[in-house]
Amino acid sequence: MTPRPRIALLVFPETSASVVYGMFDLFASAGRDWGVIVEGAPGPALLNPLLVGRAAGIVSVGNDVPIATHASLTDCPPAEIVCVPEVNLPPGTPLTERFAPEIAWLRERHRAGAILATACSGAMLLAEAGLLAGCEATTHWAWCDVLARAYPGVRVQSQRALVVTGEGGRLVMAGGGSTWLDLSLYLIARLAGVDEAMRVARLNLIDWHAIGQQPFACLTRARQVDDAVIARCQTWIADHYMDSAPVAAMITLSGLAERTFKRRIRKATGMSPLEYVHTLRIEEAKQMLETGDAPVEAIALEVGYEDAGFFSRLFRRQVRLTPMHYRRRFRAMRRALA
Repeated sequence: MTPRPRIALLVFPETSASVVYGMFDLFASAGRDWGVIVEGAPGPALLNPLLVGRAAGIVSVGNDVPIATHASLTDCPPAEIVCVPEVNLPPGTPLTERFAPEIAWLRERHRAGAILATACSGAMLLAEAGLLAGCEATTHWAWCDVLARAYPGVRVQSQRALVVTGEGGRLVMAGGGSTWLDLSLYLIARLAGVDEAMRVARLNLIDWHAIGQQPFACLTRARQVDDAVIARCQTWIADHYMDSAPVAAMITLSGLAERTFKRRIRKATGMSPLEYVHTLRIEEAKQMLETGDAPVEAIALEVGYEDAGFFSRLFRRQVRLTPMHYRRRFRAMRRALA
């Protein structure tokens, strides 16, 4: 009998049980649970998931949920796939020393030929391990700018929910939130076939995140920065982004030469002044689309665009949905929750 492919799921305190157990349950269900529904008896399990931590035993993860690992890093048997869940820390938190054993283990497993797959901000550990240099990558939208700034050789694809890269496609990354579902289905398809992945998706009512994660993103880079001059401009533009010449006004407010101002705001926020203004305007437009009934043309004018067509093209480029599609999707969600 051919051994079932093993998937090692890395467990550490700075993660959440929902991602770890959710992925574990989907992998364990492959081949087994569809038969329960259609034939009344479980089929043969196709995959062998395993929980791995620094030491075998109980790991207390997010919200003080205990997870019992099956093996330690040193005792983990060979695995075809190693999965890294989210790193549940504030974006920009130093990770190298905190996760030194896990990072070294990931390098070792990659050298041994394993596929490394990450959910959400878990991709940061691949970057820390030096495995993403020259590669495309994605991570949770809140960490995308951190990844791009800290590792300029990595081509960050913030709009994509799933990225497969590296030699032999052995680096697989999902974006934020529930895109670990997409990641799990992809890995099931890779090890057990597309038909089995589709059965798992149907059984669990999983809908592929085709639109990516940009519609859910917000302006994390709007946080106040250490540069006092730029921070003062951020405070001002938050109330004046709809003005007709906001960049020129910020330059005047800063008292800096134009070239110096542009260099310092890019260093602080990762964006040019105009990109920053556009992003603020789009964030306000998203709120207006979710909460009100104003026409798109009126919203465009309200946030600072006289040309509604330009606004719609910009919105679609940044959010990956048209304004009307965004409204239909998220206003319905907001009303249902209310």
